[in-house]
Amino acid sequence: MSTLPAPSADQLAHSQHLAALIADQITAAGGWLPFDRYMDAALYQPGWGYYSAGSRKFGAAGDFVTAPEMGSLFAESLANTVATVLAACGGGEVLEVGAGTGALARDLLLALEAVQLPTHYRILEVSPDLAARQRETLEAGAPHLLSRVSWCTTLPSGFVGCMVGNEVLDAMPCRLVRWTQGQWWERGVGLSATGLVWAERPLADLAAAAHLPTAGWPDDYLTEIQPTAAAFVASLAHAVEKGALLLVDYGFDAATYYHPERNEGTLMCHYRHHSHDDPLWLPGLQDITTHVDFSAIWQAATDAGWALEGYTAQASFLLDAGLLEALSRRDPQSTDYLRQAAYAQKLLSPAEMGELFKVIGFSRNLPLTALLPGFGREDRSGGL
Repeated sequence: MSTLPAPSADQLAHSQHLAALIADQITAAGGWLPFDRYMDAALYQPGWGYYSAGSRKFGAAGDFVTAPEMGSLFAESLANTVATVLAACGGGEVLEVGAGTGALARDLLLALEAVQLPTHYRILEVSPDLAARQRETLEAGAPHLLSRVSWCTTLPSGFVGCMVGNEVLDAMPCRLVRWTQGQWWERGVGLSATGLVWAERPLADLAAAAHLPTAGWPDDYLTEIQPTAAAFVASLAHAVEKGALLLVDYGFDAATYYHPERNEGTLMCHYRHHSHDDPLWLPGLQDITTHVDFSAIWQAATDAGWALEGYTAQASFLLDAGLLEALSRRDPQSTDYLRQAAYAQKLLSPAEMGELFKVIGFSRNLPLTALLPGFGREDRSGGL
C-alpha cells in the first residue's frame, strides 16, 4: 500500500517472520485457516503478534489513540460509576481488562482516591510489553497507589467489585462470513506463490450464523461474527461472586450492525494513525479490529448469569456520570481547562466518539437501589 508509511527494514523483517509462522500454521491445517485463527496469530502470536511484540501502539507515536490517553475526564466520570459499584459491594476490587498504556488505571485510581479506593486494582494483561509500560505509567503518575496494583494473565475466582474494559472487545478475533446465493461461506486465509491470500470455504457450522438476519440482504454480503468476544464476556461472569462489569467500545446493536447496506462488514486495520481494510498486509505491524455487536454481547452475558444494568451511547453515559461536573472543577482561565474542554468535545460529539462508542453495564448478585451513574440519561437497552 503505497499511500501508507513504509516500515523500517527491521519492522519489515519482523512482519515477514510472523507471516512465515502463519504460513506454517496454514500448511499444518491443510492449506486454510479461518480468519479468527489468522487474526489471533497476527495480534497475539507470542513474541511476534501486534500486541505481543514491543512496538509502540498507543498515542501519537503509535497507531491509534484511546479515550483515556487524551485526558482524565473519561476516568473521572467512570470513577463515579465504579465507586457506586464498590459501595454496593461493601468494598472490593477493580479488575481492568487490557489496560493499554495504563492511563486509565492511573487516572481511575487517582479519581477513586477522592471517593472510594478499591482494596486492590488488578490488571488482566496478556502482553508482557504492555504490562511493563503500564507499570511505568503508574510509577510516574500515581506512585503512592502502586502497591494496590497487580497484574494477572488469567481471571481470578470469587471476584468482588467492578470489572472495566475500554476498547477490548474490538480486538478479539472474529470470524468472517459471506452470504451469497442463499448459502453461507466462511472467509479464511490460504497461501499462494506470493504469500497470504483470501480463501473461502462453505461454512461448516451453520449454527454460528443462525442469529444473523439474512432477509433483505443483498447477494455477496460480507460481515463478522464474534464468538470469542461473547465467550470472554461469559467467562467473566463465572469469575464474579458479586459485582459489575462496564465495557466501552465502538459498535452497534444487531439491527444496525447487520443492516443490508453494511454489506462489507466493519473490519478495519490501524497503522500509524492510518486506517485501511487489508488485514493481510504486514501482519504484526498493524492493529486489526471490528465493531462490536452489542446484541450478541448482551445475549452471551445474560445466558452466563449477568444482569443487564444499561446500554447507551458514550456521550450520554459520560454526561450522566458527571463529566461536566469534573470539567467545572478546573480553573476556566487555565490552559488545562482549555485542553480538557477540547477533549470533552471529542468524547461527546456525535461526529467524534460520542455516538459511535457505546457503554454496556452488567451486574451479578449486586444489591443496587438505583440505576448506575451513566445509564440514567438515555438507556438504549430496549434496542438490544
